[in-house]
Amino acid sequence: MLTVCSRTNPGVLRPSNEDAAMWDPSLALLAVADGMGGHNAGEVASRMALDAMRAFLREDAADGLTWPFGFRPACSVAANRLMTAIKVANLEVFSASERRAEHAGMGTTVVAALAEGSRLTFASVGDSRIYSLRGTTLRQLTNDDSWVVMLMKESGLDASAFTHHPMRHVLTSVVGARPGLEVPVHEIDLVDGELLMLCTDGLHGALSDDAIRSVLQAEPDVERAADTLVETAVTRDGKDNITVVLARYTTS
Repeated sequence: MLTVCSRTNPGVLRPSNEDAAMWDPSLALLAVADGMGGHNAGEVASRMALDAMRAFLREDAADGLTWPFGFRPACSVAANRLMTAIKVANLEVFSASERRAEHAGMGTTVVAALAEGSRLTFASVGDSRIYSLRGTTLRQLTNDDSWVVMLMKESGLDASAFTHHPMRHVLTSVVGARPGLEVPVHEIDLVDGELLMLCTDGLHGALSDDAIRSVLQAEPDVERAADTLVETAVTRDGKDNITVVLARYTTS
């Protein structure tokens, strides 16, 4: 069973909130998106992407399995479903950006997960993230699609070496940027009491892993933990929109 809550805040500088979050218990779908683009197109992109994912997964569940981008035999059915849902969202956002001038160039990050019992299937595009708190151990489950991560791999240096790099905020992949998209999907087995956190960079960019861990360990109630995370991120930084989804898995 999952106990889920979400919080979002525009921050102190942005005139609008281009983040979006989703929890659909009928699909066991968790998702967060961080949109980008002028004239509020980022807000359009993030909501459009999550709505397109949910629509595909609902149709798929009702009408049987469909694979518009093919089926990967090496992956589970859940992995193929999530992968396809994100690819459908990508094509939806890309097509919309081509149709209307005010939406040209819009895109969005997406991080999403499907929970089937203790099995968690997850994927990310961009730099929104999924974390897991298992006992006292906080793990980042996803990898950012960013220039910083690419430079870290090439140089062997850690992220602190690129704190002031001029391309530190540049993403190498987003939903809606091009008609085709690669979506790596991963799966893990959850344990009783494990806590999942999906968030945009307005949260993980404002709070260190140690700060996130401290809040999650100190507050077992997911509603209060989400409130504290967002309030702390706004206080310490607040320059970006901030969104978090927390989900605690229990076996009873």
